[in-house]
Amino acid sequence: MATTIVSGVQYSGIWTMQQVNAAIAAGTWPVAGAGYLYSWGQNNFGQLGLGNTTYKSSPNQVGSLATWITLRCLAEGALAVKTDGTLWAWGKNDYGQLGFGNLTSYSSPKQIGALTTWSKISAGTFFSLAIKTDGTLWAWGSSGNGQLGLGNTTSYSSPKQVGSLTTWSKISAGNSLTFAIKTDGTLWGWGTGFAGGLGLGNTTSYSSPVQIGALTNWLTIKGLPYGCIATKTDGTLWAWGYNTLGQLGLGNTTNRSSPVQVGLLTDWLNIVGGSYYTIATKTDGTLWSWGSNSSGSLGLGDITNRSSPVQVGALTTWSGGGVSSVSFDFAQALKTDGTLWSWGNNAQGQLGLGNTTNYSSPKQVGSLANWISVAIGGGSTIAIKS
Repeated sequence: MATTIVSGVQYSGIWTMQQVNAAIAAGTWPVAGAGYLYSWGQNNFGQLGLGNTTYKSSPNQVGSLATWITLRCLAEGALAVKTDGTLWAWGKNDYGQLGFGNLTSYSSPKQIGALTTWSKISAGTFFSLAIKTDGTLWAWGSSGNGQLGLGNTTSYSSPKQVGSLTTWSKISAGNSLTFAIKTDGTLWGWGTGFAGGLGLGNTTSYSSPVQIGALTNWLTIKGLPYGCIATKTDGTLWAWGYNTLGQLGLGNTTNRSSPVQVGLLTDWLNIVGGSYYTIATKTDGTLWSWGSNSSGSLGLGDITNRSSPVQVGALTTWSGGGVSSVSFDFAQALKTDGTLWSWGNNAQGQLGLGNTTNYSSPKQVGSLANWISVAIGGGSTIAIKS
């Protein structure tokens, strides 16, 4: 059976764009199958969760449980949710980004509190965000630019509720800024306003959520280091913020402080952002990329930057583009057959190919065809396999 992957999560079945829009907007995507946790790449702070700080250039299983369902990477750490609704973290913790009430780093997964109501997660460079099943929003870690949304620039080492609303639906973090969509389809941003990254028409920083425009048809968001890529319910793609390497896909390198449509197409499905590059899939299963390409992170077989979307190969079997890289330029992607592919910077073995060679075109990671989801951090990768 064919699969679709949205925001790094795999769903069985064949979906039309109308079904995708309706299901995401309503928050009724079926629960993805849980699986085993694997990791590879840089491990200087224990971010692979293997109980040590040894680098790995091939996938290594983390523990023996098959109950992991959602993953996100910090710069040098990770967050994950299990099937029982518990929240876990590991890796570097110098700003309290792991949420344990301290600044201690951990090289193995450790549960954050005792709650079983965690639902969605996102991770910035040194801060974390989560939505609970009741629709409340929580944040912790570094907040030098107000990116936690708590009305100040104080860092916190334990989860703190952002306001009192219960209508938060989706979240995505950049380096020092955050974006969120509410259940009514409105879009909100806070944190650093550098280069117009919040999309509010200015370069002002905000420490509390501020609505971006008045529209109610925002569907998905992906925070870039200083900007955002987003889709609407009509399948159009929008971008704003820092654009020095063409990462907004607008055909130029001009910064934008308000949302600007990327082309005229209405078939964009899943979007992910790297340091200064973007990767996206369309509803026809094709894969596209643009922006910085110094390490071959666009997967186009060269190291030339692109300021407009360019198709990666000719295949129509891509089901997702992985999850954001925070600093190094590399990417991971899943195909509809469950195979995992990677390309770009491989200095830390983060591509999982058993070496440290850079690749400018997609290379399959092993021969397995049961990968469910993948997330990538500064120089490491974590993934779930059935």
